[in-house]
Formats: sequence, structure tokens, C-alpha cells
Amino acid sequence: MSEPVRLSKRLIEQLGCSRREAELYIEGGWVTVDGVVVEQPQFKVDTQRIELLPGARAEALEPVTLLLHQAAGVDSETARASLNMTNLNEAHREGVRPLHGHFSRLTCVAPLERGASGLQLFTQDWRVSRKLDADMRRMEQEYIIEVRGQTTPQALERLARGATRNDRELPKAKASWQNETHLRVALKNPQPGQIAELCAYLRLEVVGMRRIRLGGVPMGKLPMGQWRYVASTERF
Repeated sequence: MSEPVRLSKRLIEQLGCSRREAELYIEGGWVTVDGVVVEQPQFKVDTQRIELLPGARAEALEPVTLLLHQAAGVDSETARASLNMTNLNEAHREGVRPLHGHFSRLTCVAPLERGASGLQLFTQDWRVSRKLDADMRRMEQEYIIEVRGQTTPQALERLARGATRNDRELPKAKASWQNETHLRVALKNPQPGQIAELCAYLRLEVVGMRRIRLGGVPMGKLPMGQWRYVASTERF
């Protein structure tokens, strides 16, 4: 009876490819063991059927950017660890090949304010990180704020022109009522505490806040705790 060997070694024997090529085929999700895709080169096999899927390419994975609907009170590291195959949103599965390699080396970019829920971004792509770092100061973010209290249309209008509170200049913001208890607010690069300060200026108490857009990328109808890929056609 033969000893189990690494899947990558078995693939090298079958294809006559290099070790690196074997690892790229496997990590790319192109190799099946008895009909089941296995993405770990060190996976042990013995007599199972090893096959290469049609269209297989020995290429490094393209870096991805993932968009999560994060719950309030969850830190970014816990949120990153929650990303897996099972909570990819069903509506965004078509035309994508989810791979375990997409969950490694992820960096949280443009992190949510503590206590906020909504759109949270994780990326493997240095180009996305660099763009967000460079453009964040002028990139508009949009929030839905649950509030208590009453304000006036005039106060909302003043926010768009620029207002002050306690002798401090507030960031300009476009604000409108979504319904009786939820305010829609768009502003550039809000710093921690600034949205609460805007609401205090309006004499409103913040109950909760949810980010729904970052630049040109909306969260869309993504349920809490689920994620999707940011498409290459989307622009921040």
C-alpha cells in the first residue's frame, strides 16, 4: 500500500509540470480530487482521481477587493475573520470563482467609525489601497443615520453651506430625511465623532449609523453579515 503524498507532488507526476506551476493550478481552484476542488497543495492523496479542470491556467491569483455589510460593534479584525465561502451573497455569486486564497492577506481600507455598521472594505490590491489613501480627503461617503428629535429645514440647508458649533467649523454635508427617524447624510472624509457633532448641531441624538456608499461604490442590497466582490468596473 502506497504512502499518501502531497497533491502538488501527484500533479507534478501526472503533468510533468514544475512545483510552482502545480501550486498555482491548485491554489487557483483548477484541480479536483475525486471530483471535488481542492485548493491546498499540501493536501494528502493516495489512490484518488486527480484531474485538471477545463481552462486551467498556472497563474497567480488576481488580487481582489471584498465589500462586507458589517454589523455595528464588530471590530475590523473580527469582521475580516468572518469572511468565508458561506457568507458570499447569493445574488453576487454568478460569474465569480470564490477561492480560499481570496481571504488571505486582506487589508481593511477606509475603516468604519467605531459603533457604525454598513459598508466595510477589505482588499489584497495595493492599487486600491493607494487610491483610497490618496483620494480619501475628497471622497464622499454616504450614511443613513437613525436619530431621535426634531430639526428644521433651515438647519439642514445650513449644513450644506457650512456651519459652526461651539466655535468649531463643521464639515459641509448634504442632509435630507429618508423617513421620520432616519437622516441621509453625504460628506467628505468624516472623522470619528463628526457625524454625531453634525447631528448635535441639528439638535438630533444619534441612535445608530450605517455607511451605504464610499465614493462611487454603493453597498447595495447586501444583507448584514454578507459580502460581495467589488467588480473591476466599479470606481471609487
